[in-house]
Amino acid sequence: MEPAPFHGRVAGGRLPVRAFWLRADDGVRIRVALWQPAGATATGTVLLFPGRTEYVEKYAPVADRLAGAGLATLAIDWRGQGLADRLLPDPDKGHVRDFGDYQRDVRAAVAAARALGLAEPFHLLAHSMGGCIGLRALHEGLGVRTAVFSAPMWGIRFPPRVAPFAGTIARLGRLLGRGEAYAPGTGAASYVLAEATAEDNDLTSDAEVFARLVEQLRQVRGLRLGGPTYRWLDAAIGEMRRLMAMPAPDIPALAAVGSAEAIVSADAIRARMASWPLGRLRELPGARHELLMERAPIRDAFLADALDLMGAPPEAIARAAPAAG
Repeated sequence: MEPAPFHGRVAGGRLPVRAFWLRADDGVRIRVALWQPAGATATGTVLLFPGRTEYVEKYAPVADRLAGAGLATLAIDWRGQGLADRLLPDPDKGHVRDFGDYQRDVRAAVAAARALGLAEPFHLLAHSMGGCIGLRALHEGLGVRTAVFSAPMWGIRFPPRVAPFAGTIARLGRLLGRGEAYAPGTGAASYVLAEATAEDNDLTSDAEVFARLVEQLRQVRGLRLGGPTYRWLDAAIGEMRRLMAMPAPDIPALAAVGSAEAIVSADAIRARMASWPLGRLRELPGARHELLMERAPIRDAFLADALDLMGAPPEAIARAAPAAG
């Protein structure tokens, strides 16, 4: 594994971090970042699967909190975003050929975790698109003891007039040779920089957190990502449809969604968790999409639930999520 850059000056974390380049089995270069508890032996490792447009720097404060509970964190830059290889000449396009390709990145990250000798058991913490990738990984035998999902992308919330036709539009766009074009209503601009404000955004109601996200993208151009392509959208819709038709994995799981969710389908999350025998759904009043980056009462409550599922003792949960309740 080769060392990779990490933009610590904008990350907002306190712990030392090591970043590495990895090669997936098809040659695509991805990046992972590793945080470990300072001065202590980790009691396990969280495999952190971010959402679309995200990057490992964004999760430094989350890794700090997990370290407070004794857990190491290994986060990943998926192909096509963060500092991983971009897949098209236009680096602002969110693109993937097939959603199964993300499993190549999962396998590379797990292999790296084992090569680094990271503490087991492993636990999955997956946000948004990472929740879609993570659910598929569970079905393919991802070796984790528990799975926690933050606003998982098991369905996309389209405008009501578009929802019945979204799949057809995505498929037609790809079949008509526009697979690498931006999906309708999207473009090169980053949502955080161009389309949202601290008060009026779909990600978080915490103005300080939102300002940090803005500053990260302003200072590090290479972390930006715009809208998805027709091909990404078609692949995503197909993958979500297949996953929703499958039985729930036989693993303890927690999924959480906010009452102000506007990006993924809350109904899809409720439906999935209603048929997950070892699963529990947590609905968080007032929360937007980024549950781990929401106001302290929201993120602490979610983190406390997650750590409880992972088997952290009460004193460790109190260190990591002091305001939970």
